[in-house]
Amino acid sequence: MPRTTPLGLLPLVSLAALAPLSTLALTACGDDAPPPKTAPTPVQSVALPPTAPTTPPPAPPPARTAKVLSGLSRADFNRLASELFVPLYWTLDKNGNGTFEPDEAAVVWGVGASATSYDKVPAEWVKDGAFQEKAIAAFEAAQKRAGDKPGDDAEGKRRALVIKELAQGRPTLVETDLRAFSPSEKQFVGHVLEAAKLIEQLFQKQRGTFALRGDVPAADTASQMLFFRTQGPKCEAPLTQNDPACSAIPSAPKGKLSGLYPQDLVATEGFCDALGKEADKKLMDPFTVVRKKDGKLTAVPYTEEYKAEMSAVSATLKAAAESVTDPKEGALKTYLLAAAQAFVTNDWVPADEAWAKMGVDNSKWYLRIGPDETYDEPCNTKALFHVSFALINQKSLFWQKKLDPLKTSMEEELAKLAGAPYKARAVSFKLPDFIDVTLNAGDSRAAFGATIGQSLPNFGPVANEGRGRTVAMTSFYTDPDSIASLKETSESLLCKDTMAIYTTDPAPQLMSTVLHEAAHNLGPAHQYKVGGKIDREVFGGPLASTFEELKAQTAALYFTDWLVAKKEIGQADADKAHVRDLVWSFGHISRGMYTETGQPKSYSQLASIQLMHLVKEGAVEWRAAEMATNGKDKGCFAVNVKKFPAATKKLMTEVAGIKGRGDKKSAEALVAKYVDCGKKGPKPDALCTTAQETIKERVLRAPKPSFFYAIRFE
Repeated sequence: MPRTTPLGLLPLVSLAALAPLSTLALTACGDDAPPPKTAPTPVQSVALPPTAPTTPPPAPPPARTAKVLSGLSRADFNRLASELFVPLYWTLDKNGNGTFEPDEAAVVWGVGASATSYDKVPAEWVKDGAFQEKAIAAFEAAQKRAGDKPGDDAEGKRRALVIKELAQGRPTLVETDLRAFSPSEKQFVGHVLEAAKLIEQLFQKQRGTFALRGDVPAADTASQMLFFRTQGPKCEAPLTQNDPACSAIPSAPKGKLSGLYPQDLVATEGFCDALGKEADKKLMDPFTVVRKKDGKLTAVPYTEEYKAEMSAVSATLKAAAESVTDPKEGALKTYLLAAAQAFVTNDWVPADEAWAKMGVDNSKWYLRIGPDETYDEPCNTKALFHVSFALINQKSLFWQKKLDPLKTSMEEELAKLAGAPYKARAVSFKLPDFIDVTLNAGDSRAAFGATIGQSLPNFGPVANEGRGRTVAMTSFYTDPDSIASLKETSESLLCKDTMAIYTTDPAPQLMSTVLHEAAHNLGPAHQYKVGGKIDREVFGGPLASTFEELKAQTAALYFTDWLVAKKEIGQADADKAHVRDLVWSFGHISRGMYTETGQPKSYSQLASIQLMHLVKEGAVEWRAAEMATNGKDKGCFAVNVKKFPAATKKLMTEVAGIKGRGDKKSAEALVAKYVDCGKKGPKPDALCTTAQETIKERVLRAPKPSFFYAIRFE
């Protein structure tokens, strides 16, 4: 479906677990205080009541807020705080003194008590410029945990796997400062955050994991964090995702989990294809669940299945609308009310219409709340609930002004490459707004990495008529840790001459994201019909998702050189973009081609297809005998920028043609050749296998960003 993910995709329960630590810390404080003095016996009188003691009250325990929090590096504290399921985050060591100081602290959303009291909890950790008792206790707990090791029994081994899973994600903060915003704006944000809690419940019910939360051991904070991070019990990191013992729950659930279909149906091989052939087409409607009634499969609307939660979201969105008092935010208020109505009617078209009218010109906010993407469900058919909430960045106007006059030409170009039966159509989509994400929740909150571009909606007239909205998320991967980690990984895979073209400037990757998202609205898109059928009916859900994303990302490569030919960008900009796109592909290839249950990973598969096609065409070269830029790894990839335009045009022609013709056989052949490396055929591709294994080994040396969100109200 139409969203772009970055290299990072290869989205701290209760503080009860910390309560004993806090209690012990407070007791220690009390032990240092002087004992209370005995009050003298007051003189009694018939006329006067007893007098109050004249002795002053006991002195308060010595303040610990000035205690120096040191002895752990910033990276180690954030990793251990994650294992402890603590919402405290060390942002940056601003003065480089190796000491965690109050102005370097943030409290993340959704972890522990911060899940229920957004604007009050930070004061429990940091107040008046000083750490409070909870923060001190958390730091001391992290120091103690640094030397702990799980036991050798089965439970200990499970917990060790959980810790290994968490270690593959580097806690990375996305923080939004609202201190200068008005009280009504803060109130509006508070309502959105309350709605986000409910959306997480809805999403977990769709995944079939919500009822399992109580099975996570209460004292096992690492498992609590795992369940929060993945929104379920199963491990998702590359080195642990295929280990059935890696689970947040001791009795690990077996097989696929889904709350959208009967569990016995989910366990049946090929059930998605069988479901698509049922006479009742409502079973494949994106806004329904499938249930068995009287032995017959029935489509049940979301508003019936999830009535309580959806009604609560509706009420919260109405309250959010009431808090919007700025007359300039009329479009936002209209969308909030339309979305509130959709949550009780299951008719999402009016909300889509209201949402499509919002943009950089009439609101400072970006909000999308409802069911949209279909990636994270077995059949890639049912729309999953999410919240994407952000502030709009005005810098998007640059690309909008540059590309808006070219949209029709871009459509005609893809139509020409796709060939018959596809014909160019009138396109009227909006080019991406840039947004600085404040919070992702539900389906938008990934365990590793984050979506960096998205085009919505996916269904209905707004989507079919090209009137949707596209956004590029500009606040991810810009932190110093992410920049340094990506550069180190690139140096382990790229040859020196190609690394010389590499840049840490996010602009080339941002251009690629803009082109990718624009391409979802061009050529044979997911709602295009061939033979009267849309892509998921022709290819099946998973393959349709892979090829829509492959089309969009290949278009990003192709249109980069197309813009050079039109003198809209320089050749040096295109070269840098191609190198960054190659590095982007490495990240996804490293995650493997399939989930532990055999479901295709769309981005991983498109990345492998692109890489191996570029290698075949000479635009990318694998130099087995040459040392990588880091001087440590033998074998590296090099880019031949002169061969890129012809290579990407050839792939764009092939992919657009497959989609335009509805050519499932050719699509499957491309997957067999460049995803499965020909292993099921007579001639396995050794270079393809070597490339996948080498990339996986080198990329996975470093943990990938696991994003957390913090909002500073005061």
